[in-house]
Amino acid sequence: MKLPVVAIIGQTNAGKSSLFNRLVRKSQAIVAREAGTTRDNVVGKVDNQYILIDTAGLKDPSDDFEAHIQNQIDDAVASADLIAIAMDSSKYPNHDDKLIAKKALKSGKPTILLLNKSDLGEALPIEEFVSLGIKDPIRSSATTGQGLNDLRSRITAELRAAGFSLHGKANAEEGIKLALIGRPNVGKSSLFNAMAKKQQAIVANLSGTTRDVNRSEIRYMKRSIELLDTAGLRRPGKREVGIEKFSALRSLAAIEEADICCLLVDATEPHSKLDQSLAGQIVEAGKGIIIVVTKTDLEHTDSDEILRRLSYDFKFAPYAPVVLTSSVTGKNVTKIFELALNIDQARHAELKTADLNKLLNDAVNAHPPAGLKNTHPKLRYMVQTDTCPPWFVVYGSNLSLLHWSYKRYLERRLREAYNFAGTPIFFSFRNRD
Repeated sequence: MKLPVVAIIGQTNAGKSSLFNRLVRKSQAIVAREAGTTRDNVVGKVDNQYILIDTAGLKDPSDDFEAHIQNQIDDAVASADLIAIAMDSSKYPNHDDKLIAKKALKSGKPTILLLNKSDLGEALPIEEFVSLGIKDPIRSSATTGQGLNDLRSRITAELRAAGFSLHGKANAEEGIKLALIGRPNVGKSSLFNAMAKKQQAIVANLSGTTRDVNRSEIRYMKRSIELLDTAGLRRPGKREVGIEKFSALRSLAAIEEADICCLLVDATEPHSKLDQSLAGQIVEAGKGIIIVVTKTDLEHTDSDEILRRLSYDFKFAPYAPVVLTSSVTGKNVTKIFELALNIDQARHAELKTADLNKLLNDAVNAHPPAGLKNTHPKLRYMVQTDTCPPWFVVYGSNLSLLHWSYKRYLERRLREAYNFAGTPIFFSFRNRD
């Protein structure tokens, strides 16, 4: 089931990023007083119900071409199923605000007007915003939380009215969403067709054929797996305005929507920094990851050399399994499904606190953490607080002195004891006092 996309648009310094962080309940977007802090679109998932996008603030025409502003508005409006316009309620609406509202209303998509920073004494009366033509604006404040419950309720109501079925949080028995991510022309659509066993996606040698997210649902070992074939992602500076940026935004949203991502790497081309960047985004999003090497049926592909390069390029995610595939011959295509089921099981694993504390004590006794001359970190106990991805909290004292390498050491011990292949695991460290 496709998750709807909600885009927050507006001018710079309207509080979009603060609202975004409040809604996704984590500090994912950078927040600063300086206007224009957000340069790229930031994507998050809200309660497994919809994808939220924090867009870059629209620039003043005096700083750039008017067409550039038009393109930014068009990209955000085209990509979203619901549009939330954030405005600074202490400022009178100007020409750009009216242009944004006009574009949103003209799209015919549900539109919500957020009068942000309403906790400030300079907030203007609602009547001042009637000229924008958007009914029932919501007064909000990302600082105090004012109006956020109303906003959440309004978003879900509007999406349901638009025909979306919002199921809430997923459980372990639901289907697996498997996204194919990678650069243009890396073979995503060919692999998608081989996995789905039908010619659903358009396959061509031209890069950028896939514009939106193609989907296909299959059954494997009595489990439902939904395949998501995304558009190829190029470096932000190489993306063309308009439809390619829209496609890139949809692809990033697919990472958030998916449970597991297959990062496709071309066996015939050197691995790029973009491949590493995409892997980093998948890991930061807490998604399972499989590195899929495509086109291994072609000549001049040395499997040992490919694996050696991958081990070096993706050493920040050594737990990611690697599959050498060919969409033409069908080599190892089924292996991807087997790995997806194993990774999904690992993502849902819940470990007993007693077992975790034994592991922690053994790790500390084997290698005590270093500290200052008379002060050392003390790790007392560990509990698991979440799954998908697995999250562990270590309690103790003087934990601010704990070196990052020791945290890596604990992760390595945990992975040696339990099967967390293909999934990132996260740690938090809290002082008992």
